[in-house]
Formats: sequence, C-alpha cells, structure tokens
Amino acid sequence: MKRFAHLTVPAWIARTLVAIGLLGIAPACLGQDVAAAAGYPTKPVRLVVGFPPGTSTDIVARTVAEALHKRFEQPFVVENRPGANGMLAAEQVARSAPDGYTVLFTNTSAITLNPLVYKNLRYDVNEDFAPVTTVISVPALLLVSTGNPRLGAVKSVAELVAAGKTGTPLTYASLGNGNLFQLAGAELSLAAGIESLHVPYRAGLVSTALLGNEVDFTFDTLAALPQVRNGRLRALGVTSGTRWRELPDVPTLEEAGYPMLRYDLWTGVMAPKGTPPAILDTLYREIAAAARTAEAMARLTTLGDVLTMPPAQFADAIRRDLDRNAAAVKRTGITAN
Repeated sequence: MKRFAHLTVPAWIARTLVAIGLLGIAPACLGQDVAAAAGYPTKPVRLVVGFPPGTSTDIVARTVAEALHKRFEQPFVVENRPGANGMLAAEQVARSAPDGYTVLFTNTSAITLNPLVYKNLRYDVNEDFAPVTTVISVPALLLVSTGNPRLGAVKSVAELVAAGKTGTPLTYASLGNGNLFQLAGAELSLAAGIESLHVPYRAGLVSTALLGNEVDFTFDTLAALPQVRNGRLRALGVTSGTRWRELPDVPTLEEAGYPMLRYDLWTGVMAPKGTPPAILDTLYREIAAAARTAEAMARLTTLGDVLTMPPAQFADAIRRDLDRNAAAVKRTGITAN
C-alpha cells in the first residue's frame, strides 16, 4: 500500500501512476541525451594534459588522439598544461563546458593524491569530474644508479635498506611534492625503518638526477627502462602485482617484503561533471577501441598494460585509491603545502 496525503491508494494503482509518470519523463530525458551525442564530435576535441610533452601521460594522450582522429575524422588536439602535479590542467577542465569537447588526460597522483595533500585544491574529484576510462595501468620501478659511489653495488631491496641503516640518510627523488612517487619513497622508508630525504624534481628529470648521483634512489615509470637495459640504472623492484614482462628477474615489492608498496597506477580520461551520459559512453567505447588498434598497442605497451575500465568501474577504482592513499598519507605524514 502507498500513502498519499490522507488517502490510502492500493499499491498496484500507485505503481501504475509511477509508471505512467516515468513513461512521460524518461523518453524526454533519453531523447535529450541521445540528441547531445548525435553526430558527436562535430568539431575539434581538446585533450588537456597536466604534464609536459614527452612524459608518459602525454605519450598516452597523443597516441589515443591520433587513433581517435582516424576513427572520427575530427581533430583531437593535445593541449599540455603542466604544473602543480597535474592540478592546473584539472582545474581548467573542471571549469569547462560539460559538452564532451574538453576532456582531461591525467594520472593517479593528480586525482587520488592531490586532494589528500594540497590544502587549497581548486577542484573536487567527486563534484567536478565524470570518469570516462583508464587507458593504461602503469607499474613503477624502484631504481638505483650503478654509478653511485655508495649504492652502485646494491642489487636488492634488502641491500638498499641495509645501506640506509649505515651512514648518512638516503635521498630519493620524485616527480614533485605530493606525487605518488614521493609517497612510495616515504612508505618504503617508514616500513624499512630508515631515514631518507625527499628531493622533488620536474617531470622527466628524475632519472637524470639519479644518473647524476644527485639522489640515491627513486621510483620512476617504465620510461627508465632504456637506462636499465644499458646497465646505467638497476631496478630493484616493481610496484605492480606481478613481475614486469621485460624484467622477469626483478621481484615485485610485495615479494621483497613490502606489500604496502603495491601500486596499481593508471593513466586515464575524465570529463567535466554534467557531460551527457551518451557522450561519456561514446568516449569510453571509442577510446577503448582506439587504444587497442595495432599501432596504438605498439606504443602503449611500452609504458604499461592497456586497461580500459568502463566509467563505473573507473569510479570504483578512484574511490579505492583515495581510501588507500588517505591511509598511507596518515602513516607517513607527507604534505605538499
């Protein structure tokens, strides 16, 4: 039974009334949504990247943009807006019209760590963005330089920790204050019981700093693999759940005894909140298809594993990452301000 004001109406009548109402409303809403996506895109689409040209996020964006251009015969223009660990680009997209013509290519740090360590963040992950899809899952490598006078002979995480317990504190680089690689270094130091000093660098300069012996160790993306292959850098561990296919002899950090350093990083796409669901669905389906073309796969698999989550699954992953990182930030006490 359903109760309306002072009248009691049989449940079957109430259900009928609700159904009639929905039948009148739903087609109108659906029609507006479908109309918004009809023919999309009819003009160039901007892909805003919060990191400099040549970085992993930028390469992913340009690879997808090229494939989307071929699929739609419309320009997909990559616009780099680096700065503040991806915050400047995120702010720009958060304020953009929710029409599918401005989207954000971003990464785990900008979406799931910035809100936890920056006090004056000008975007709200939940209120300002609609998740579209991930493109790749990105492992990170724990690295030392073979030319480092102190650590050049270190060949395992255990040996790095042992070195950290003798002499002066170790130094480690990251891609900037508030970056996930800063958090990873802090978590390793805390769990291992060693002292360390964080040294932030601009994107693309971490491996250079390590090779120049400006720091003792770092976490970095697979962009460092060429230096590992030529022997100038040594990988001690990988943050993914399984060993990386090109480094079968390098253990995961979990295998090395540090399960808290299981990081499933991603590069993904987000749109302004309020973007019509039909356009979000089109973007998801077309990006997923574009990322799996032979040409795109050849590039993307050098950076990680192609992983195109649907929007709802991506939203769940963001929530899990926020919870996980919140606990890690509390443990380590890192801050970006």
